[in-house]
Amino acid sequence: MRTWKLVIPAAIVMSGFLFCTTATYGKPEYQKKENFKSCNGCHVKAGTKDNPNLNDLGSCYQKNDHSLAKCTVPDGVRK
Repeated sequence: MRTWKLVIPAAIVMSGFLFCTTATYGKPEYQKKENFKSCNGCHVKAGTKDNPNLNDLGSCYQKNDHSLAKCTVPDGVRK
């Protein structure tokens, strides 16, 4: 009985974490490669794989085969 008093609340908390957290599909490699301060360089907010919530820079980066060669980078985005 004492074990169940610990197991049931732990299971409820763990299932809450499982169902309430969102998966991120951003690539930290891109942030390191382009020397960005944060994910907000390309994203407005955290998104999903189907809807990444990209800003103008993120859309340009995605369309140009993950390269900033043709994109204009605003001030304050890079380190």
